[in-house]
Amino acid sequence: MLRQSVPEKVVKPIVDVGAALRYAESMIVEATGIPDVVLIEPDRHDDERGWLSEVWNPVALDEAGISATFVQDNLSLSYVPGVVRALHFQVPPYEQGKLIACLTGAIFDVALDLRNGSPTYGAHVSAELNAETGQLMWIPPGFAHGYCSLEPDTRVLYKLTAPYRHEASGGILWNDSDLEIEWPEFSTPMIVNERDRNWQKLSEFNSPFQWTG
Repeated sequence: MLRQSVPEKVVKPIVDVGAALRYAESMIVEATGIPDVVLIEPDRHDDERGWLSEVWNPVALDEAGISATFVQDNLSLSYVPGVVRALHFQVPPYEQGKLIACLTGAIFDVALDLRNGSPTYGAHVSAELNAETGQLMWIPPGFAHGYCSLEPDTRVLYKLTAPYRHEASGGILWNDSDLEIEWPEFSTPMIVNERDRNWQKLSEFNSPFQWTG
């Protein structure tokens, strides 16, 4: 799992905790190898009943340079480990930013940079998200996203900045060797639907996304 310091432009610390910065005591925001993709760890408030956690706090994360309005929530269930759902995006003007949360079980989560002109074009970041830690991943528009379930009965929540449009949906082949994604290995074949088995490779893709710097 990637662990890197938050870029300087993101930092508005209330207290200095080194590589991760706490905002308003509600969540910890951590940078990844691609600065626009971040990992978010909401604080949990425990008592004898259990715990309460903020999944999305726009005031706190606006200070971290993350500003998004969500218009659709999706929930998926993967029955067994080894289910692959990848690598998906929507083209402009229907591009989506995604906040990914694993509610039960665990996933290997991937974000692939598709922004023309980006210094990290074609690169990816990955992280394990699981229900135990409650860590989230924020993936802005201009990325392909996908994941693989790691445990039985894995539920994943997607918060989306644009609604789903079939005519705008696209994908990159999840196991394209040029991507060098180190997907988990299982004792049985991974479960991938026909659509995801037939996406184009990155070398065949003419990206409509632009990096704005």
